[in-house]
Amino acid sequence: MRRSLAARLLAAFLVAVPVLLGAPAEPSKDPIWSALVPRAAGAGEHFAGPEGKPGNPGTREAPWDLASALSGERKIEPGEVLWVLGGTYRGKLEVKVSGTEAAPVFVRASPGERATILDGGLSVVEPASHIWIWDLEIAGSAPVSRRESKQGGSSPTDLPPLGGLNVLAGKGCKFIDLWIHDNVGGGVGWWVGSTDGEFHGCVIHDNGWRGPDRGHGHSIYTQNKDGTKTISSCILSVPHEGSYTMHAYGSSRAYVDNYVLEENIAWEKGPFLVGGGRPSRNIKVLRNYLYKVDMRLGYGAQNEDCEIRDNVIAHGGLVIEKFRKVAKEGNVTDMPAKKAVLVPNKYDPRRANLVIYNGARAPEVSVDAGPFLGPGEPFRLMDPKDLHGKPAFQGASAGTEIRVPVKGEFAVYVVLKGQ
Repeated sequence: MRRSLAARLLAAFLVAVPVLLGAPAEPSKDPIWSALVPRAAGAGEHFAGPEGKPGNPGTREAPWDLASALSGERKIEPGEVLWVLGGTYRGKLEVKVSGTEAAPVFVRASPGERATILDGGLSVVEPASHIWIWDLEIAGSAPVSRRESKQGGSSPTDLPPLGGLNVLAGKGCKFIDLWIHDNVGGGVGWWVGSTDGEFHGCVIHDNGWRGPDRGHGHSIYTQNKDGTKTISSCILSVPHEGSYTMHAYGSSRAYVDNYVLEENIAWEKGPFLVGGGRPSRNIKVLRNYLYKVDMRLGYGAQNEDCEIRDNVIAHGGLVIEKFRKVAKEGNVTDMPAKKAVLVPNKYDPRRANLVIYNGARAPEVSVDAGPFLGPGEPFRLMDPKDLHGKPAFQGASAGTEIRVPVKGEFAVYVVLKGQ
């Protein structure tokens, strides 16, 4: 039987040679990335840069502008890669590029470079499909304290552009290791026009605004009817009460069906919700890790079926409302005295998420890091809210174990191999 694209990608990880994150490299010479992207023979690499121009040839030395490259005005074939060079890109950008299931189009920040879409946001619209967007930063420049509206409700007119990532279309699209933060509106809107896609490894925090009624804007606001949406290994947080980390929700006219939510981390504030005014079905919520965040399945309607397994919800509640069929086991709603979980990234073997519960208030917690780290292998723990800053902690594994100093009863990090 022919293996799926995901299976081939995972197999590629096993034979790839590690390259340290943060070390600039020519993309074509990065063996991890070269193994990861199953391009057809002769498939090309293109480049977009902050100073790029539409008439350029799209090389590193003479890159395209990002707006025309993403809009489909430049020719990018299925299986090809658009490398986004480091720097700042302003304005609202639209993605209309299409690949195929066997040969997606890849859009990724150039290795070791920080590519930021600032104060405009990114929208995926028709005819986009089978596009993988990877490692980009989508951010706003206004701090949380300045994002306030004098108008109540969810559509104020006295705010600057909302920014964030808005996915309106696209079959089989993947959004990997994005850093989405400090946007005026929500972090991600992922709607019914996009099917059979995945968010993986994204860090989404401090998006939204405060109105006179409550906080608005969510980490992820999503609806789905056909196909399955998967949200996995993401780190989610919101700054205001009234906002949600996970907001899979809609009115009686909207669909909230066919979700797999697994190994996500949500902390600080903002409920984790799946449900709305129309009956939900085929909901799987597996091995998610919450701190001071409630988990709620169902919201008013008489729902069909859900599977809720092995979630940890510390200092928060678990509510499962009006489901005809519930598979529920292994969920923990007490604060663990000491529990550390390392979740390797499915698409980048140099990256993982780490969540630590430390109800016992131990000064140091042992973490089983095998097989992610080998004996003596160096690592860095990055604050999810400062991914390009200095490491919060760094060291080397002792066997397959790492020991992490912890202040307080909870910690969350992005783990990167290398120094």
